[in-house]
Amino acid sequence: MKIVIVCYPTFGGSGVVATELGLYLVKKGYEIHFITYKQPVRIQNLTRSLFFHEVHVPTYDLFKYQPYELALSSRIVEVVKKYNIDMLHVHYAIPHAYAAYMGKKMLEDEGIKIPMITTLHGTDITLVGSHPFYKKAVQFSINHSEYVTAVSQSLKEDTERLFEITTDIRVIPNFIDNEKLKFKTVPCEKGQIAPDDQLVITHISNFRPLKRIIDILKTFKIISEKLNVKLLMIGDGPEKERAMRYCKAQSMEGDVLFLGKSNQIEEILCFSDLFLLPSEQESFGLAALEAMAHGVPVICSDVGGLPEVIEDGFSGFLCPLGDVNAMAEKAIYILEDDERHKKFKQQAFESSKKFNIEKVISHYESLYKDAKQTYLG
Repeated sequence: MKIVIVCYPTFGGSGVVATELGLYLVKKGYEIHFITYKQPVRIQNLTRSLFFHEVHVPTYDLFKYQPYELALSSRIVEVVKKYNIDMLHVHYAIPHAYAAYMGKKMLEDEGIKIPMITTLHGTDITLVGSHPFYKKAVQFSINHSEYVTAVSQSLKEDTERLFEITTDIRVIPNFIDNEKLKFKTVPCEKGQIAPDDQLVITHISNFRPLKRIIDILKTFKIISEKLNVKLLMIGDGPEKERAMRYCKAQSMEGDVLFLGKSNQIEEILCFSDLFLLPSEQESFGLAALEAMAHGVPVICSDVGGLPEVIEDGFSGFLCPLGDVNAMAEKAIYILEDDERHKKFKQQAFESSKKFNIEKVISHYESLYKDAKQTYLG
């Protein structure tokens, strides 16, 4: 089966999931064509079954903002016709679902019918998509997709609450490749970051306001009063400068390291002892799942899809939104006792197996087969 995957090529959750999905499908014999504005970060080598088609957007002085959606639609049409594509799988509603729908309509004018699957990931619905400027277009795109999936039950419910949805939404969660991690040799060189007797707490995100970065620093400060700990802040974004100023004001600069965007997430998580995620909204929590897959227990907010990922009291703890004292208390509880810490680490790893890629991909494969049989005959 030949499938086009449209996604963002960046470190964000939707791009990572779409890329890993495509790479795994290639292993299973599918022909996958990625269409986006640059090669996805997790694709290293292209093969006879794995293609990347760049979207070029010509620059014209006439436009204040260059029309990426039009260029994407045209590229979709071009690739579908050239490679006899069976279906489109678009990740993130804006602008991909809308652009893919326009591509579908252009193809229909040439007698080519192709089904479209739209996967909703989170802020494309809860933040950007629900904005009055975009809401009607997003709603239209969802309702005109042959199939729609959401990465959590929470996101499905948010979508049905925020939009007038006339199509069925299937829940297919995000995933992790446990076998890939199992056989990947990662040197755990903690000594470059912290001494052996110091515990490492980690946070990974895009540092947007909804990640509540200052709550992480407040929580860490309370923990540091009881335990010998260091905090690693991985990522970049609008809240980073504010966070660095906060650390300076609180004399925490020596205990908090801002490492920026990194391709070495596995190397960092392999020596991490705890993961903090106090977000005010997470439709799934892929960063938390990746931490668990490395045996790192998670302390997070009891919001969105996180309760579907974190087993409270088993793989970590769910805490009330904004309650830094509760998060610090649970963190200290896990970290202060070596045996308890080891138990939580093992439980976090075991819990991550529920989201192993083999179990989740089978749901997508069933969807593809259903779409091909129903729509293409």
